[in-house]
Amino acid sequence: MNDDTPSEPQDVEALRARLEALRSEHRDLDEVIDRLIEKAPFDQLQLQRLKKRKLGLKDQIIKLESRLIPDIIA
Repeated sequence: MNDDTPSEPQDVEALRARLEALRSEHRDLDEVIDRLIEKAPFDQLQLQRLKKRKLGLKDQIIKLESRLIPDIIA
């Protein structure tokens, strides 16, 4: 069993709550980026920062999802 796998039910719920918060922020950033691009001219530096933050959130989401999914031995 993976040591990163949460064993307590409250740990699992806390991870799920955190995961949902990250997903929500990721969706919100997506909308902000879309609105920024629609308005020409737009701040390229701001756009890059938003996209970098969005990628960071995606990485965190993937890590949390992998902690919630139990290891399956093939």
